Amino acid sequence: MGKTGTVLGELERRGFIEQVTDRDGLEEYLSHPAVCYVGFDPTADSLHVGHLLPIFALVHMQRYGHRPIAILGGGTGLIGDPSGKTEMRKLMTRDELEHNARCIKDQLAQLIDFSDGKALFLNNADWLVELKYIEFLRDIGRHFSVNRMLAAESYRQRLETGLNFIEFNYMLLQAYDFYYLAREYDCLLQMGGRDQWGNIVAGIDLIKKKLGKQAYGLTFPLVTTASGAKMGKTAQGAVWLSPERTSPFDFYQYWVNVDDRDVVRFLKMFTFLPVEEIDALSSLEGEELIPCKRILAYEVTALIHGKDKAEEVYRAACSAFGTVDIAPDILPGSSIPRRIEVDKKEMPSWNLPKDRLEEGIPVYDLFYEAGLCESKSAARRLIAQGGAYINGERIRDINTVVTGEFVKDGSIVLKAGKKKIKRVVVA
Repeated sequence: MGKTGTVLGELERRGFIEQVTDRDGLEEYLSHPAVCYVGFDPTADSLHVGHLLPIFALVHMQRYGHRPIAILGGGTGLIGDPSGKTEMRKLMTRDELEHNARCIKDQLAQLIDFSDGKALFLNNADWLVELKYIEFLRDIGRHFSVNRMLAAESYRQRLETGLNFIEFNYMLLQAYDFYYLAREYDCLLQMGGRDQWGNIVAGIDLIKKKLGKQAYGLTFPLVTTASGAKMGKTAQGAVWLSPERTSPFDFYQYWVNVDDRDVVRFLKMFTFLPVEEIDALSSLEGEELIPCKRILAYEVTALIHGKDKAEEVYRAACSAFGTVDIAPDILPGSSIPRRIEVDKKEMPSWNLPKDRLEEGIPVYDLFYEAGLCESKSAARRLIAQGGAYINGERIRDINTVVTGEFVKDGSIVLKAGKKKIKRVVVA
């Protein structure tokens, strides 16, 4: 599609690759139009931010002319993947899984083009549920060493808390998925999280034994924030792609409030802006990164919820700041509106004598006095839960003292939660 370089080079530059089974062989496989797949867990009716890395990997594959397959684990979901889990999952019904499958395909279709067979969305229940157990053991199970299976990280972790026989079959079934896709669709690349390495390698071995073909595996790193938290997790829970589970405004706010240290990395992973443009930001810090965060939030929101909704929530988020300008030379590949004009004077206001700021005011006192919280303890809880903002920046330290340094254009803008905003006029 007119792209330069290789898709592996693109994924590597953007931080997608942790391990590859055979780099040279995979480069050769991807030098021509190829087929690859990623599996998705069907245990909810929405994917979340933690799924974005594999989704974006499939999109990059398609942009470079390859055919991605998204596998919904409707069959394996009837068992439960033990990878990364300390206890057995609740087993789901067929009706629940089918409902989730429909919702997840709609979300993937926001980013992946499934028209005319350019990509496929398959449910492994279609081939796993009909397997005959004895034939499966004779034909597939004989190729697996129990000792080797128990050495896999996903099984070793569960042995400490208890691994039942249903879950023990999971590696065989996922390997069979890879084999089935290689046989039926000539798919010879599986991608997945780092905890899937053992399952991927098992599939590669099975394909070689059954089909005599060389297959490949690629795993993604575990994405954590600079603070060490798991990607997409907040005090309120997961950040979902579904607007019913996480509103587009809250989705935007998640990205605009990322740690400064994560901005460049997340722009590479979760947007399609040129890497060269993103690398040019590496020397920025502090307030210089605020426009970059807005672009990150706008771009990801536009990809997941559409450009109209992204612009709507972007304008709503900017309403606390009056005019917002983003210089055209900052990430010029972004389609974000460069200038948003809002009359800050229209916001509810509260007057604060200038001399009150000379010694400083505890931030929770200010939120209480400004009428944004019913008590100081409620203000403390709001701050601890990550729902309090000064001049658009989340308050991360409950002991913050507000001084004259926070005054911008004669005022301080406080925000509590999604809807409560107060302009503190300092005079």
